[in-house]
Amino acid sequence: MSATSPTTALETTRIVLAGKDHRRFKAPHGAGGWAILVGKALVGLLFLLAALFPLAWMVIAGFKAKTEVLSTPFQFFPEVWHWENYTKILADEAFLRTLGWTFLGAILFTVLSLTVNSLAAYAFARLEFRFQRTLWVAVITTMFIPGMTILVTSFIVVTKLAMLDTLAVLVIPGAASAASVFFIRQFYLNIPASLEEAAMLDGCGRFGIFVRIFLPLSKPPFVVMGITAFLAYWNSYVWPIMTITSPEKFVLQQYLAEFRTGRGSSELGLLMAGSVLAAAPVVILFLIFQRQIIGNIKMAGLK
Repeated sequence: MSATSPTTALETTRIVLAGKDHRRFKAPHGAGGWAILVGKALVGLLFLLAALFPLAWMVIAGFKAKTEVLSTPFQFFPEVWHWENYTKILADEAFLRTLGWTFLGAILFTVLSLTVNSLAAYAFARLEFRFQRTLWVAVITTMFIPGMTILVTSFIVVTKLAMLDTLAVLVIPGAASAASVFFIRQFYLNIPASLEEAAMLDGCGRFGIFVRIFLPLSKPPFVVMGITAFLAYWNSYVWPIMTITSPEKFVLQQYLAEFRTGRGSSELGLLMAGSVLAAAPVVILFLIFQRQIIGNIKMAGLK
């Protein structure tokens, strides 16, 4: 492959390392600076406690007896810790089947979403074609259309396509996202054009450029948009209850809703345990990628 200039190499390195902050902590000067720092820390701590309290209560409620969850007066910790709530829900074959089915669908949805949206983003960022600007405006306009307003028309479409009560009806309709295309396109606009020119001189086509140059550099937007797509599928409820009727094909939120109206109405401790296990993959996913999410979210505004 043709050699690239030092400036191009530095620019590429900057893109790959975007979001990594190497600044060290600087101690404030004087008592006033320390007071401001302590004040900010206390405010941040209050926000953290407010955000974590519902999750902590749900985890603790999973160890309570069914009569203690909504007992009055409010009691945060149970009198007796019922570990069997978690063992019972983990022994429930229907719950484990739903958990695996939802995870499979979330993976397929995430892969399809990243594939479709990254290809569209590359086309709008690098290619020149007729009515490009008009089409881009049309794509962006869809970001301002509430999803609830097109539920009925979407249901009619998937009904005509005989997609009801299948995995495809959960994975395909929502894969294309204007927000994801916009986010990834903003990242692609920052990749130096000289990389493409060098690849073209070596005989590489447009698709080859996308696969060999853009995809390897796409980790920052892919992490953010991939997790967004995964969470959107994992927490989906309205669309599944409209399109899925077979209990063996229920997604996780649909299963928990059915459980709550059934035996879960009396087994609240068991329901809380199931909710904790349903939320665990999401929390773990965020803890693993939190540095990339926080560091790379600013990439959309660089250009």
